[in-house]
Amino acid sequence: MTYSIIGSGKVGTALARLFARNHIDVAIANRRGASSLTPLVADLEGNIRAVPLPEALAADIVILAVPFPAFQNVAHTKPDWQGQIIIDVMNRREKVSGPMSSELVAAEFSGAKVVKAFNQLPAALLGSDPVQNGGRRVVFVSSNDEEASTKVAQLAAQLGFAPIELGRLDEGGRLLQFHGPLVLHNLIEHEFD
Repeated sequence: MTYSIIGSGKVGTALARLFARNHIDVAIANRRGASSLTPLVADLEGNIRAVPLPEALAADIVILAVPFPAFQNVAHTKPDWQGQIIIDVMNRREKVSGPMSSELVAAEFSGAKVVKAFNQLPAALLGSDPVQNGGRRVVFVSSNDEEASTKVAQLAAQLGFAPIELGRLDEGGRLLQFHGPLVLHNLIEHEFD
C-alpha cells in the first residue's frame, strides 16, 4: 500500500509527522514543488519523501490536506481516479446548505473511493502523540465504500489512533461535516481490563 499527502500546510505537516513517528513511508507534494519541501523532509527524516505532484497522485491512498477551495484543482489533474482511495481531511469554513463537502469531493474525483477522516482534530492535536493518559485519541472514519473505510481505519490505528467507523457519508458521516467549533477534538478511548 502506498500513501501520499497533498498539501504541506499545518494539517499536511501534522500528518507527515505522524507517518514519520510511526516509520510509515509516505510521499508529500504541494503546488510549489518538491524543492519547497526540503526543510520539512530534512526535519522529519527517514520515511518522508518530497515528490512532484503527479507522482504523489499515483499513490494507492491519497490524503487530501489542501484548503477546501483547492480540492477541485487537484481532482482535475487526472481524468480517472479508479481504484484509489482519497482521504478527505478538509473542513469547510463557511456554513453551506446542500451537499456535504465529501459528496462534492466524491463527485470531482471520478472513480475514487472517498473517505472522510482525521478532520475533527485541530492540526496541533493531529500531529501530537495520539497516545494520551492511558488511552488513544479517537479518529472518526466515514465512507460510502466499506472496504475503503476499513483500510483507512487500519491506517489510523497504525498511526496510533483509536478509529471509530461511522458508516456511510450520508449517515454517520454527517457528524464529520463541521460548521463551527470542533467539539469532538479530544476524545480518548481507554481500554479497560
